[in-house]
Amino acid sequence: MNQQNITETAKRLAIFRGKKIRRTIHNNEWWFAIIDIVAILTDSHDPKQYIKRMRSRDNELNKNWGTICTPLKMIAADGKKRAINVANTEGIFRIIQSIPSPKAEPFKRWLARVGYERVQEIEDPELAMKRMKALYKAQDYPEEWIEKRVRGIAIREELTDEWNKRGIKEDIEYSILTAEISKATFGMTPSQYKKYKGLKRENLRDHMTDLELIFSMLGEASTTAIARDRDVQGFVENKKAAKDGGDIAGRARKDLEKNLQQKVISKTNFLTNKMQKKLEEDDNA
Repeated sequence: MNQQNITETAKRLAIFRGKKIRRTIHNNEWWFAIIDIVAILTDSHDPKQYIKRMRSRDNELNKNWGTICTPLKMIAADGKKRAINVANTEGIFRIIQSIPSPKAEPFKRWLARVGYERVQEIEDPELAMKRMKALYKAQDYPEEWIEKRVRGIAIREELTDEWNKRGIKEDIEYSILTAEISKATFGMTPSQYKKYKGLKRENLRDHMTDLELIFSMLGEASTTAIARDRDVQGFVENKKAAKDGGDIAGRARKDLEKNLQQKVISKTNFLTNKMQKKLEEDDNA
């Protein structure tokens, strides 16, 4: 699984008693955001300060802090990718030892289960997809939408794998190429699209309609096919392929809009849809 294409998806969030914990794959195992875990186990309003105090009173922990944790890029509070201190399961267990919390024991059991599930996913990647579907379903997404979303993630992963093989290594390069496809497909970059939908930290694709997801998939699948056919190498050639792949999806979108006489691009998002559905249910109660 590539960091570039799944960080913003459900795969990169773990849920403990309704609280979200950022996580990522590093050296083929889960690494968890330390600050998220400290916040959950301590209910601290300032987990950064709690971590500082914890290290100052636990000399052994502080001495080995550099081996227990490592900075990896994750989505920060401002919605941008930043280096966040993370630790693997072993490291988190060590940190928990310095947190006098009644929540620690169930959290340890939860961590053990998450680690076991990761081993299962390595042996059978289909399980990861099933768990992702279950997470979306628990949030009341429609079955038909979930199938498209999961398929879109697979197509995205195939594209980023292809980019990696063709010399794309830096996060900024992935972002630029993704923006090229989006601009050509929808006439907006992902950040502009999020603003259009009224989103902030939320994942854009989790708030796309069925048609928006379909055209996203078309743009990325077309880009993958073009990159392979032309055997493009390096950032410049991949950027041209990304634009051309997005143009294919953009032309198809415009053609459909002409036939439907309405826009594919929608301001709707899952949050407003869910709220509207609840209001309708309340009215009918």
